Amino acid sequence: MRASRLLSLLLLLQTHGRMTAAQLAERLEVSTRTVYRDVESLHAAGIPLYGEAGHAGGYQLVDGWRTRLTGLTAEEAERLFLAGLPGPAAELGYGAVVAGLQRKLHAALPPSLADRAAQVQQRFHLDPAHWYADGDASPHLAEVAEAVWRQRRIAVRYRSWAGEVDRVLEPYGLVLKGGRWYAVANRPGRDGPATYRINQILALTSLDEEFDRPAEFDLPAWWRAHVVRFRARLHRDEATIRLSPRGRERLREIASDVVVAAAQRSAGPPDGAGWVTVVVPIESLTHAHGDLLRLGAEVEVLAPAELRARLAATAAELAARYAPRAAGTPVPD
Repeated sequence: MRASRLLSLLLLLQTHGRMTAAQLAERLEVSTRTVYRDVESLHAAGIPLYGEAGHAGGYQLVDGWRTRLTGLTAEEAERLFLAGLPGPAAELGYGAVVAGLQRKLHAALPPSLADRAAQVQQRFHLDPAHWYADGDASPHLAEVAEAVWRQRRIAVRYRSWAGEVDRVLEPYGLVLKGGRWYAVANRPGRDGPATYRINQILALTSLDEEFDRPAEFDLPAWWRAHVVRFRARLHRDEATIRLSPRGRERLREIASDVVVAAAQRSAGPPDGAGWVTVVVPIESLTHAHGDLLRLGAEVEVLAPAELRARLAATAAELAARYAPRAAGTPVPD
């Protein structure tokens, strides 16, 4: 552990030039006293490292000196695919490993390429999280990742659409989609894997049972096919609706590209108030009810009749709830 930290200290100085003890301590997640001891050890090993006191001081390597000890550890090599995603790496519990990996990759580059890599890092940033959520954190994410790596079964209590269920799973892999983590896992005795959203795992126990991951299983290919199947199942019905000008704008903000394209394609001529009639695909009456409620009074459902009735009932309940009440009138349940 200490040898790895000493190498990390060297790579930080090699990459960033002069750094203070406080800066080094923050990056290495140790105390400044530990940094002082590490610097003394590097001096004793013959590393041409010197320090300057004062406000603009700090530690620095002699100009032109570079370490060639930038080989990756086995764990860093395993996490190489996460090098450009420090946020998800930290969620998986690999934050420190990926930080060390990035330092080594940067230090291994010649100065001209290192400068270009730094420029790219400052100009392009990958943020896979959704706008209206801070990620998909789960206390069980790291445990699932460990089970994936070790090929160990896990027993979970899972919140499914039908309620809470108990499952024994063989996790084949993890996928980050739209800021949400999913496990692609097989259930013993079932024919093929399915997806499980990680933050719907309510409890998890790691079992001392190994499983054989099919040699032919290709996670990226399986996920691409799964997405195609999912999208094909999404929109099996359709609804005819009227949209105000404001409703058309809002639809572009809240609906999928498929729905927006269908609305634009089917839109008839606007009436005197600017309202248009369109036909849009819907996943189900329940989903359509929730989605169209987000448009408020800027939409009117014409068909199907059941969807129109559901929205009318909800509107009546809202009107009753927000109707003016006399002083002292109890609030309805």
